Amino acid sequence: MPRLRASEMRMMQTFRTRAMQAAASLALSLAALYAPAAEARPTYGWSSEKRASTPLSTRIAPPAGFTRTLADKGSFAQWLRGLPMKAEGAPVLTHTGKPKWRQDVHSDVIDIDVGERDLQQCADAIMRLRAEWLYSARRDKEIAFNDTKGKRLIFVNRAKKTDYPGLRRYLNYVFAYAGTYSLERELKPVPIEDMEIGDVFIRGGFPGHAVLVADMAENRDTGEKRFLLLQSYMPAQDIHVLKNPAAEDGSPWYSATIGETLVTPEWTFPRGQLRRWP
Repeated sequence: MPRLRASEMRMMQTFRTRAMQAAASLALSLAALYAPAAEARPTYGWSSEKRASTPLSTRIAPPAGFTRTLADKGSFAQWLRGLPMKAEGAPVLTHTGKPKWRQDVHSDVIDIDVGERDLQQCADAIMRLRAEWLYSARRDKEIAFNDTKGKRLIFVNRAKKTDYPGLRRYLNYVFAYAGTYSLERELKPVPIEDMEIGDVFIRGGFPGHAVLVADMAENRDTGEKRFLLLQSYMPAQDIHVLKNPAAEDGSPWYSATIGETLVTPEWTFPRGQLRRWP
């Protein structure tokens, strides 16, 4: 049998290599084609998406002359704007099911459960919303918060796919060991002028308080910006949209030109207490 020339040997080796690469590529394509699709998660895991509800962005229109600021698809800002709302005029209820003693501080109520224990207070409600968004986006590895001693409490999805009950158990644990004191130290300071949806006004302490910037709008002629705030409080209660006590018409929109303090119905924050998620 005649020997193959070196050039012929190289050609055969190249052919084998390319054939193996093509086979591997085909195998990967077939695996992707027949692999089960990632399990879809509801946008708002606590709610029944079969029940019609009005989103925040529909319920609360921007002030006259203002338009909502842009929000990227899939962002925390877009998710907050879509939060389902309870019926107009709904009261704020505590974790016991009884009305909060003050019903004059809110314009609207978010349709999200409080839980049966006195856990989901101000900072807890903000961490809940952040975790719910990350979970809906399948970003489980980013769900983590510090406790009051600085220890990182990480959500571990042991089910590997969808484990919403596990998320809720994890959050109750976080609520018990974290709060305004830890969350303030976890977040990063941001100037008022750079405010974005999802930022947090927070005063860490025992007690402290925290409110979440849930939406923003801008007057394109003047450049003025306004924003909405969400809060829970003590005892644990429905998350609600705060009225602006400076607005005579009961509007929930706050001006981003706040001077030295932001005055809300139940707390006053110095302007330097705005924070952002790292």
